[in-house]
Amino acid sequence: MKYQYYIASRWRNKDTVMELTEKLKAKGKTVFCFMDPDTTDYALYKKEREHSPEEWMQHVEALPDWQNNKDLKEILKIDHDALRESENLILLLPAGKSAHLDAGMAHGLGKKCILIGEQKEAEIAYMIFSEFYDSINKFIDAL
Repeated sequence: MKYQYYIASRWRNKDTVMELTEKLKAKGKTVFCFMDPDTTDYALYKKEREHSPEEWMQHVEALPDWQNNKDLKEILKIDHDALRESENLILLLPAGKSAHLDAGMAHGLGKKCILIGEQKEAEIAYMIFSEFYDSINKFIDAL
C-alpha cells in the first residue's frame, strides 16, 4: 500500500503519535503509523497495543536474544516496506534511536522529511528535514 506519510517516533510517545495519526486521517491523508490498529494486522503489533508503551518497551529491552527474534525481524520488515512505500516521513519528537534511523533511511531514499516538535539544540543532521513545526497543530494547519 502507498502512504502519504510515515510517522517515526517512540512507543513512549504513543498518545502524541496517535493524535497526529488521527489528525492526518481526518484531513484525508494516508498514514503508516506503527501504533495504529488500522495500519497493520500483524499479530505482534496487536500484542504491543495490549500493553502500555512503558510495559512493551521493558519487555523488548529485556529480550535476551533480541537480534534473532523472529517477531522483531518481521516488525522491522513491515516498517521498512512501509517506509519505502511512503512519500514523506514525519519525525515526531521526542523520538528514539530507531525513529532517527528511519529518518536517515527516508532521506537516503529521497523522501521528504518533516520534523514536528521542540528542537532543544542544534543538530546538524536535522538539516535533512525540509520542514520544521513546533507543534502538530501548526503542521496540520499548514497542510
